[in-house]
Amino acid sequence: MLPNLDTIIENFEILDDPMDRYEYVIELGKTLPALPAESHVEGNRVHGCESQVWLDIALDKGAEPPRLALAGDSDSHIVKGFVALMVALYSGRTPEEALKADGFDLLKRLDFGAHITSKRSNGVRSMVERIHREAGRLVAA
Repeated sequence: MLPNLDTIIENFEILDDPMDRYEYVIELGKTLPALPAESHVEGNRVHGCESQVWLDIALDKGAEPPRLALAGDSDSHIVKGFVALMVALYSGRTPEEALKADGFDLLKRLDFGAHITSKRSNGVRSMVERIHREAGRLVAA
């Protein structure tokens, strides 16, 4: 089960070695529930990522107020870990809150800024843009 965002941040604070941070990100990816095959569709694919990435973004209307419910997957272990970070950051937020959250800033806060390749950085940016686009659409609906 994916830990909550506060726990993830606390765990990162005790990891000094960049390799330990990457290993933890990979472990986070392994905690993501399996994304059903029917969610591995073009409409859920995140473009701009070097790896294959899918984000299924829905609105949990049973929550009051309604909140985002994210699920995701990737064909890359490290990228799946970054998907897990985005799921931890954005799931459970209202669409309005999600628009204010910055997944790329989270990576900087977790000290990945200097240790992430430009291709992975672009992939995370693409994930954040996709989540913001969907949150904006849900706010407007």
